[in-house]
Amino acid sequence: IHNGTLTNTEELLMGLGGRMMKTNSDSEVLLNVFAEDIAQSITSNPGSDMEKVAFDAATKTMKKVRGAYSVITMINQVGLFAFRDQNGIRPLVIGQRKAVDGSDRDEFCVASEDSAFGPLGFSRVRDVNPGEAILITPDGRLESRQCVNGKISPCIFEYIYLARPDSMLNGISVYEFQLELGRRLAKRIKDRCEDDEWEIDVVVPVPDGSRPSAIEIAQCLELPYREGLVKNRYVGRTFIMPDQRTRELSVRRKLNAMRSVFNGKKVLLVDDSIVRGTTMSQIVQMCRAAGATKVYLASSAPPVKHPNVYGVDMPSREEFVAHNRDEEGVCDLLGADGLIYQTVEDMLQAGRGMNSQIERFDASCFDGDYVSGDVDESYLDALSGAGRGKGRKGASAPAR
Repeated sequence: IHNGTLTNTEELLMGLGGRMMKTNSDSEVLLNVFAEDIAQSITSNPGSDMEKVAFDAATKTMKKVRGAYSVITMINQVGLFAFRDQNGIRPLVIGQRKAVDGSDRDEFCVASEDSAFGPLGFSRVRDVNPGEAILITPDGRLESRQCVNGKISPCIFEYIYLARPDSMLNGISVYEFQLELGRRLAKRIKDRCEDDEWEIDVVVPVPDGSRPSAIEIAQCLELPYREGLVKNRYVGRTFIMPDQRTRELSVRRKLNAMRSVFNGKKVLLVDDSIVRGTTMSQIVQMCRAAGATKVYLASSAPPVKHPNVYGVDMPSREEFVAHNRDEEGVCDLLGADGLIYQTVEDMLQAGRGMNSQIERFDASCFDGDYVSGDVDESYLDALSGAGRGKGRKGASAPAR
């Protein structure tokens, strides 16, 4: 299992020699790099303890591989092995419970989010550190090694859109982070109301991820909060769907606006983020059709202007509604009466205020600053040309 995306896939492929790849997936490349390093460790140190071999191989792999990777794999007769990139871009967390057979033995598990632990009876132990590998042996021991030096720089988009609100990532509650985004955004919305730019009757979230921020905004502004958009639970997230036509059709099936909430009202719609604008422009039309007299938009996240190259399939800047547009231009395109975004500074301050040990977040999709240090214009151009989803021609830029 590989969560993330590598940024030097072509370079790694050239170093694999005769190994045959069956796909264009960077996850297959990562698997083969790790397998090759295990094989070489066994060859150079015959008879070595296999646990040591696994950790030595992980160290070699992590020194070669760039980008984002949180990995969980099974090694025959060794155990469940997991490791995380040196920047800790994608999450990885360890859980623990008493053995279900009634013995005093502990059992461990690994997941991207600790929200997976509760239903299985596990409790959170800690995050896997950046650059660390851990091993859960067949007899239930938990072993670990710091394979390379690491410094935590997690992707902040995890907290905005990807993670569940009941998760704790890198010492930060996703729910509390989203509430803080709402508080900070409410201050700026209040300024617009006081300047008579906006007059709001009701706050409505775009389900589901915007609810914590919307609740906090409504409370801070002393306005009613209403669930005016009913979600079809059987339609997935639209912004990661492979083409524009599919996204547009899915939006229509995904949400329905309740006339009893919108009719005759000046509405503030709150969304967790606005990426392509496909969903939001149609929601604005839905609200007007349901009787809204004004539709204002608030995004808990700053404008998305740059590709997220570390594991979210949004590679082309031209696809983003905020590309080469200011706030007013985006508002006009979406057909809204007003638009306000979170600022990058407020978003980063919200995160740092909840874990002072995180000096830097990867906020590259907002500010274009890529934490791995190897992403430049030529890489982004190659990524954009490769396409999206199943039709993608390749997962990385040419080696350099």
